[in-house]
Amino acid sequence: MNSKQKKNLIRIIISAVLVISLHFVPVSGILKFILYMVPFLIIGYDILIKAVKGVINRQPFDECLLMAVATVGAIILGLLGSGDYVEAVAVMLFYQTGEWFQSYAVGKSRRSISGLMDIRPDHANIEDGNGGLIETDPDEVEIGTIIVVQPGEKVPIDGIVEEGSSSLNTSALTGESLPRDVHTGDEVLSGCINLNGVLKIRTTKEFDESTASKILELIEDAGSRKSKSEDFITKFARVYTPAVVYAALALAILPPVFLMISGNSPMWGTWVYRALTFLVISCPCALVISIPLSFFAGIGGASRSGILIKGSNYLEAVSEASTVVFDKTGTLTKGTFEVAAIHPKDISEKELLHMAAHVERFSNHPIGLSLKEAYPDEKDDCEVEILEEIAGRGIKAKVNGHEIYAGNSKLMDDIGAEWHDCQKMGTIIHVSIDGEYAGHIVISDIEKPHSKEAIAALKKEGVKKTVMLTGDRKEVGESVAASLGIDEVYTELLPGDKVSKVEELLAQKSNSSEKLVFTGDGINDAPVLSRVDIGIAMGAMGSDAAIEAADIVLMDDDPLKIAEAIRISKKCMRIVKENIWFAIGIKISCLILGALGLTNMWIAIFADVGVMVIAVLNAIRCLGKR
Repeated sequence: MNSKQKKNLIRIIISAVLVISLHFVPVSGILKFILYMVPFLIIGYDILIKAVKGVINRQPFDECLLMAVATVGAIILGLLGSGDYVEAVAVMLFYQTGEWFQSYAVGKSRRSISGLMDIRPDHANIEDGNGGLIETDPDEVEIGTIIVVQPGEKVPIDGIVEEGSSSLNTSALTGESLPRDVHTGDEVLSGCINLNGVLKIRTTKEFDESTASKILELIEDAGSRKSKSEDFITKFARVYTPAVVYAALALAILPPVFLMISGNSPMWGTWVYRALTFLVISCPCALVISIPLSFFAGIGGASRSGILIKGSNYLEAVSEASTVVFDKTGTLTKGTFEVAAIHPKDISEKELLHMAAHVERFSNHPIGLSLKEAYPDEKDDCEVEILEEIAGRGIKAKVNGHEIYAGNSKLMDDIGAEWHDCQKMGTIIHVSIDGEYAGHIVISDIEKPHSKEAIAALKKEGVKKTVMLTGDRKEVGESVAASLGIDEVYTELLPGDKVSKVEELLAQKSNSSEKLVFTGDGINDAPVLSRVDIGIAMGAMGSDAAIEAADIVLMDDDPLKIAEAIRISKKCMRIVKENIWFAIGIKISCLILGALGLTNMWIAIFADVGVMVIAVLNAIRCLGKR
């Protein structure tokens, strides 16, 4: 609770105590008026000042004017007739109580993402050459600089670990509670907290381009993109507030005038009281406050899960997702090759992998790297001589005097080795030793752990169709799609082909309310991300271009978070609609009853403050994760 909230709470308590105490004090006349003005001014002076400023600035039509006119009018009626000022003070007291609840709810929403906003680093440590550290502004650190991150400090800039090992708390970025272990050569992202060991990191980006800065920029810009519901409420309040003021004025004047014309008593006091009650009921606080708060809380709740939504318009749109399209490599699969199977002939699996790893010893190709990773001891005492790299075929080498060929089936045909086909999907590396076929190794891009679960979760959330677009061969793409349960797959696509295919899918939508979502990670996915209704980018390993073009960013690259984003969006939209229908329904009912004289100021207080408090408390449910 901040100092302003504490101050307002104290005002509310003092005013409430005074009103209750005055109820038991036997006073009347002008003294009673003076005594009741004390709690009224304590609790309402700021509202009266804002109402006057609004009139002076020619922007009078807001809730402050409604409250000021209603309460001051009720006091005047009490001064001229009934001598009862309790209702006027109570209206202002309960209104301020509702405002305090609203302020507390907004504060709670902001605090819920304060951990995320706290990822901005204070400084970067650079060695001074004498073993000491110099604290430097992260903005001044150039790419390629070695920075030192000590235990308990935030990683200030994205980079590669040059020296040391440690565990990183990545919860502010990804929403994951488990620490991530990093070692020499691993990539680290700014905003993570170093938990134990000292790390020396070579920076790969400038501070403004690092992950922490990008996240903060996305969150700060999110408020500028309003949803259709927010735009509706803004336009509604702009028309609604002056309309009810004029309606209340007409209610106070026209009935008495008609009664005078017809020869009856005008009953000015009765109709003015009804008009004042009408004003209190009509205050649009519940809608004006709770709807933006719902979206703010929804974006905050999603951020805590590692899902960055760039605006409430995107939060609203993703709830209507009917088709989800995926890129394959790096989105549904890890994007890194691994040894999936080893099928030797007449030798052991270890020996086959041993020979293949030696042949690829000096290769930087992803397939060669995967073989070396699968056989980490390939730098042993064996004598390895790379004789020839055969374009489009493979590599010829000598290992301990044996002539080794490793490559595709065309290479085996060229040397006359009788190779065997493999039913497993992936890249097949055939190996021959001294002209005799020794077997083959299957290299494939591994599916992400949650990819299959992600497709099932999307179906559960009501997504009608899932599609995969890939530049891979037909048999590879179809195998992955079948394994994951994807409805449609299109293979051997160039980046331009992906855009054309998405255009076709957009044209197939049955109505405009259905949204097409595309999820990708590569720079070649940026044109597609910009074209679709909702673009989702993988934030941890995704390219900067993809993240810039996307509307939603998944910080841990987990496709399962897509279903979670839809679930959060649907929950938020359900709460928004509940608040809209609840607030408008209660308002209209009480306005009609108030105009007919069937309600008093106490019912009006519930229609205003009570509805606002209920709507605000309902709105902050968007913060919760199911």
